[in-house]
Amino acid sequence: MKKPLIIALRMFTLAATLFAVGSCASDADSSGLEYMPDMYRSPAIEPNVDYGEIRGREHKEYKTILSSLTPPNHTIPFYGTDSTEVKLMLPGRKASFVFRETHGLFGFDFSMADEYTLAAEDKTNPYTMTPANAPLILASGKEIYTAMCQHCHGEKGDGQGPMVVSGAYVGVPAYAERAALSDGQIFYSIYYGKNMMGAHGSILNKKEIWTLVHYVRQFQRADYGKFDANGKPMTAAVADSTAKKTK
Repeated sequence: MKKPLIIALRMFTLAATLFAVGSCASDADSSGLEYMPDMYRSPAIEPNVDYGEIRGREHKEYKTILSSLTPPNHTIPFYGTDSTEVKLMLPGRKASFVFRETHGLFGFDFSMADEYTLAAEDKTNPYTMTPANAPLILASGKEIYTAMCQHCHGEKGDGQGPMVVSGAYVGVPAYAERAALSDGQIFYSIYYGKNMMGAHGSILNKKEIWTLVHYVRQFQRADYGKFDANGKPMTAAVADSTAKKTK
């Protein structure tokens, strides 16, 4: 066998041996040595990653740099391809001028009025209830209400939840006393908070909050969520618990 061929064969055998040994590791989850790491791992910046420590090495110059940056103006999360649901999840277009500074909102119809007053104009829940979806909406609303609201507002929406009965909180109104509120004002109260109640916008999405609006309306209207034979909603009002009784 010619000498160059022998040398080439030995070099190939040595390289194969080194590759096999190098790919072995005591950690069963290890991928072994990476000869071209950029081919395995994307160099793109990803959100919620601590780039102050990369591959076990500390980079102090990156410690104060945020990787989770604010999304571009007017962008929204992806909510699928159902146009009705996408529209439901879009941000509202009304806001007080204060929100321009506190929330970084741009392109809104800013007003000197507070958001609660602006919300009074939103009289219709955009999450439309029909005879077909009413049972699902109300069942989902009950689940959310039980987890998020019942401890203060009470199982019957009378403002007598365990937190109120224990004396920890006071002044929680009965929903029947707030029947005149628009759907938008109820939504606003839940999303941004109102008086003693904190904001829930960070833990409930818009669809869930509009679902809650449907659910709490039952405490204000005895037949809310029920429909007649023609599919029209029945909305008999609940008696105001604050009304004076007459003989």
